[in-house]
Amino acid sequence: MLRLTPGALTSNLLEQRPAALPADLFVHGGVAPTHIDLIIFGSEGPRRQAFTSRDLLEAIHQLRVPVWVRIRGLADTRGIQSLLDDLGVPPSLAEPLLQPPQRPQVDCLDEVLMVVIHRLRFGAKATSLVSDQVGLMLMPGLLISVEESCQGEAFPDLTRWLISSHAAVEDRDLDDILHFLIDDLLDDLFPMLERISYSLDQLEEKVLGRPNPSQLARTFKFRGCLRTIRTQVWPLRHQIRMLVRERQPLLGPEATAGFQEMAELVELLHGNCELLRNQCDAISQAYAASVGNRMNQVMKTLTILTSIFAPLTLIAGIYGMNFEVMPELRLRYGYFVALGLMVVVAAGQTFWLWRRGWFEDWTQRR
Repeated sequence: MLRLTPGALTSNLLEQRPAALPADLFVHGGVAPTHIDLIIFGSEGPRRQAFTSRDLLEAIHQLRVPVWVRIRGLADTRGIQSLLDDLGVPPSLAEPLLQPPQRPQVDCLDEVLMVVIHRLRFGAKATSLVSDQVGLMLMPGLLISVEESCQGEAFPDLTRWLISSHAAVEDRDLDDILHFLIDDLLDDLFPMLERISYSLDQLEEKVLGRPNPSQLARTFKFRGCLRTIRTQVWPLRHQIRMLVRERQPLLGPEATAGFQEMAELVELLHGNCELLRNQCDAISQAYAASVGNRMNQVMKTLTILTSIFAPLTLIAGIYGMNFEVMPELRLRYGYFVALGLMVVVAAGQTFWLWRRGWFEDWTQRR
């Protein structure tokens, strides 16, 4: 008897969406239109066919060949629900597929394996993320994918590879396709993390050279993106290992090994997110240190000016007094003597401070 994840049979909606809505959802008033097609794994090889009626599914079922049902867009929720009922999907597992956004999860019930994950990508800028939910369900001889967004083709790389293959696909091979689908969604995160890492390196260089408040704001935005990616990866870390230990009968040896590698992939993604979050913290600390150094440089400059002009102010104050008996007032060249004394004092003070290294710019990179 398989042990379910706590709360698996109830809808577990996110408090807020992990990222912004996909662009298509805005165009179509908040819900993407529904498109359904099939990939039929016949004896002559996989072929793609548009879904026209329920009779098509009945005919395919009589042929007893593996089928990949691909649903994109959740506008027609009732139609999708009716289709899932015809395919024998348990209602408790169908509900999370039709009510996004759900938390990432991997759950099993009898001979049904369900995976809910989010496809993340960058928006207009690298500091904003766009997400859409992808639900995958594996049953004997049947693979179902439900995508919240209908932008482009469903898993184009894997689809082209399957269509170009002429080998027959058996029921047990659907678990490998499920593994490839999840792996494809997770692999998309590595280029995103690499782009964030490159942007953080550039930010760190700018912060050390010329700090600006906008750089600190960008750092916090990148940190938010990393937190979003981490929250989407973290639940899978434990659930995939649970799936491998339970020895789900739908998964063959190759798929089980693939899911074990996927668990390591999730660990690697989580570790990279933590490293980049630490880099964000380092940039914030470097920004505070750079701003502090610049403030110290300003205070040092003011201190130098004050220390140079303080003796000059003293001399000017002394000879600015209005006493009648002041011997120097009768000197013919007293004015020039006073100015010369000020120059000598200022030059001596400047030379002394220079020898002590006060004129060195502490804000310059070395």
